[in-house]
Amino acid sequence: MPTDLKGKEKNRKITWKEVKKQKVLLFLSSLFVLYGIIFCYLPLVGWLMAFQNYKPKEGFFHSQFIGLSKFVQLFSDDLFIRVIRNTLAMGAINLVATFLTAIIFAILLNEIKSKKGKKVVQTISYLPHFLSWIIVTGILHDALSGTGIVNDLLVRFHLLKEPINFFAYPKYFWGIVAFANVWKETGWNAIIYLSAITGIDPSLYEAAAIDGAGRWGRIKHITLPGIKPTIIILLLMNIGNVLNAGFEVQYLLGNGLVKSVSQTIDIYVLKWGISQGDYSLGTAAGIFKSMVSIILIVVANQMAKRAGEERLF
Repeated sequence: MPTDLKGKEKNRKITWKEVKKQKVLLFLSSLFVLYGIIFCYLPLVGWLMAFQNYKPKEGFFHSQFIGLSKFVQLFSDDLFIRVIRNTLAMGAINLVATFLTAIIFAILLNEIKSKKGKKVVQTISYLPHFLSWIIVTGILHDALSGTGIVNDLLVRFHLLKEPINFFAYPKYFWGIVAFANVWKETGWNAIIYLSAITGIDPSLYEAAAIDGAGRWGRIKHITLPGIKPTIIILLLMNIGNVLNAGFEVQYLLGNGLVKSVSQTIDIYVLKWGISQGDYSLGTAAGIFKSMVSIILIVVANQMAKRAGEERLF
């Protein structure tokens, strides 16, 4: 667009006539804005509890103000430090596992030439996303139990001498959680990558084939560069969710034997913020989690900006 046209676009004033033309769109947009204010921003008033010795009967305005005492208490607790370790570890493992498998699965699915075969595979891969975590963890628990199919196969192939209870060993727990997330979400997460791949000009593949590029060459030099902006944007968004390692799967699969590696920040908040009635401590833990997520997104976005890649803002 020429420079003079750009200047006119910037200096153009919005008239009441234009507002009337777009009144339906403005009304629908205002509903989403209102929804965000009510359900996303107004609840932030609850953060006041982290700086008070909050008592439900006294409310926000009559509870004793204690400053950062709850935050000091948090980081003086060895249990909370271990919970941070567990959350970061599982969040990082889940991020890498689900992110890579979704990209690889989308590329492999795109290489299937049969339309019917592709639809069947897509349908099968999407289905686990719609299962609740209770069902998923129930399937995992049955499969990995001492009498489950996994132990049966390992014994049959002489990889194990006798069945073991995978949920009794802390060293297996993070891997089980990662596998559960991969199995449940890979097909669903691959949808956006498949959409990005379909947006690539088919003539590029034809030109590469004429130049002698094989299937791997076309993936390497056309498909991956074509979906690179999508990969970067989704990576930036998912980095902010590292501390959202999960609640349901850890809570449902965890037990006393793996307690040292299964508890996450969300479980800690449930235990101390609700079960024990210390709402201030639970709120402080939630604020810490939110602040870390914001910092991770900002840092990752700045790194992408300096590298000249796509960014969120």
